[in-house]
Amino acid sequence: MTPRFTDARLEQFREQLRAERESTVRLMAGLGEDIRRIVDARQDSNVDDEHDPEGSTIAFERSQSDALLRQSRDKLSQITAALSRLDAGSFGVCESCGRDIPEARLVARPSASLCVDCASRA
Repeated sequence: MTPRFTDARLEQFREQLRAERESTVRLMAGLGEDIRRIVDARQDSNVDDEHDPEGSTIAFERSQSDALLRQSRDKLSQITAALSRLDAGSFGVCESCGRDIPEARLVARPSASLCVDCASRA
């Protein structure tokens, strides 16, 4: 059986995933700092969220930052899994049905573990 991707193409995917990992780690560090600043600002004030019109804004900002941090952790996990699939030789194969994941999908989302059909059913 002929390999689906050349070694050079697989290395391009690896580099793309590494760059996404670095970007995600930087984003997570920034979000962590944002959350610390929000918590510090809240602790240093005598704000009564229930009666202060700015209180809900602080809570909303914290909630948004927490959600973005969770999404970033999920993305980092997906990137790590994709790099493991590259190492194992199973990169580009749908984890659900075993068919090839289209190259265009992998270019757009190299951490994809499902083909389009299976992803749409998930």
